[in-house]
Amino acid sequence: MKSGSMGRPLPGYKISLLDAHDKEQNEGEIAIDVRNQRPLGLMQEYRDDPERMAQALHDGFYRTGDVASRDEDGYYWYVGRADDVFKSSDYRVSPFELESILIEHESVAEAAVVPAPDELRLSVPKAYIVLRRDYEPGPEAAKALFAFARARMPPYMRIRELEFAELPKTISGKIRRVELRAHAASEDRGEYAYTEADFPELKG
Repeated sequence: MKSGSMGRPLPGYKISLLDAHDKEQNEGEIAIDVRNQRPLGLMQEYRDDPERMAQALHDGFYRTGDVASRDEDGYYWYVGRADDVFKSSDYRVSPFELESILIEHESVAEAAVVPAPDELRLSVPKAYIVLRRDYEPGPEAAKALFAFARARMPPYMRIRELEFAELPKTISGKIRRVELRAHAASEDRGEYAYTEADFPELKG
């Protein structure tokens, strides 16, 4: 087992990674091949939702909605939900990967990353941050997080905008990313919203 990976498929599960054209790749949507045998652990259906089931199960594959990559040893690495992954400067960006880095910072309790529009790159990663107790939102906290991100992320993945705000959630506690994406796409800027350009000293 490789630390941080999803591991390898269980016996009885044949996994394919499919691109947008249903072609097998080393990175793509996780799809369970059911053409010859349906794994016993795979659910039978979405209850009372045949349309949703038809979207997930067709052409001999059950599509999970999750994106992963596969290395040369056959280990799978989680990238994110298919509808959360976005492009920046033609690079695929995984919110899950960026959030996993951000929550390693001592001040961060929660983080959610969504695309924000950008004239040059079309979209850039924007992080919504909930700070831990004893940390206050403001320019110093923002500068520390931008510096932290610059040191750990390649340029195409770097957080370019961030905002300190509570994260909208469903009753079950799941982050409502659709609301965050809509907010990031608007011209609304909260009291504690910052861009990387606000701290030119970080470029030195």
